[in-house]
Amino acid sequence: MAAKLTFHDMIARNKRNSVILMALMVALLLLLGAVFGAAFDMVEIGVATALIVGVIWLLIAWNAGAGTLMAFSGAKEIEKKDNPQLFNVVEELSIAAGLPMPRVFVIETDAPNAFATGASPQRAAVAITTGLLNKLNRDELQGVMAHEIGHIRNFDIRYTMLMAMLAGAIAMLSEVFLRLMWHGGGSAVGGSRRRSSRKEGGSGGAQILFIILGIILAIVAPLMTTLIRLALSRQREYLADASAVEFTRNPQGLASALAKISADKTPMDVSNVTAPLYIVNPKLGLRGGSTNLFSTHPPTEERIARLQSLQGGSQG
Repeated sequence: MAAKLTFHDMIARNKRNSVILMALMVALLLLLGAVFGAAFDMVEIGVATALIVGVIWLLIAWNAGAGTLMAFSGAKEIEKKDNPQLFNVVEELSIAAGLPMPRVFVIETDAPNAFATGASPQRAAVAITTGLLNKLNRDELQGVMAHEIGHIRNFDIRYTMLMAMLAGAIAMLSEVFLRLMWHGGGSAVGGSRRRSSRKEGGSGGAQILFIILGIILAIVAPLMTTLIRLALSRQREYLADASAVEFTRNPQGLASALAKISADKTPMDVSNVTAPLYIVNPKLGLRGGSTNLFSTHPPTEERIARLQSLQGGSQG
């Protein structure tokens, strides 16, 4: 009989999976740059362009603070006097995680849910719905907040932001390449043939092959980035669950909260931008998660099963 996993095992496994997915995204960006550049007989310039575009997109996103998403979600910042129990829970978990106290926001809706945001622990914030505050007991609330603090400590918002920017860079490069092929494909092929002819004595076959490969990649790459981003999102949810157990030593609190949140039928109006950030997808019909490749969250039943299989976090 296989030994049960501890939260340390789960954290190590999910961090490893996340690194692999990040590496795949970076490799895809560089591959596109190399192939697109090779189509014009300029491999080095293509790779350099891909790197520059990726860095620019990342810098743009980096300047977006936690307040931007909170305002977009209709969240309002509160103080300790507004909800002492909530602040006490968040303070306890921040100390357990070795993090500064995040800003605390509340979203006025009966649907129970929560999310965290911020590119670093110093700029982090947590948002909790009034429905979550009203429908969970203290252990369950602690489990949910521990999950969100886990996202902050694991830099999940930074990972998500980086993946989104890499995806944006890949989509931009793909669109530019396709536009060049559509509007100037003939001259591009002709230019490639002339350069190849001067270098190798007459064959432009390699450049034509790279052009064809580039067109295929430009069409397929955006879909691949979406699948990679969603796979990373699911891995980081598992990782935050394991981190919550590390902080609370109580898997049942979060497991019970996940069951309540996913079973709740109260509608919640959210955008596609913020929906993946919540502990459970807030859209009706998606709250149970899925094994589907296009799901932002893993199956809630699987998350609960993993939590219940943990050995109480006692092994360290």
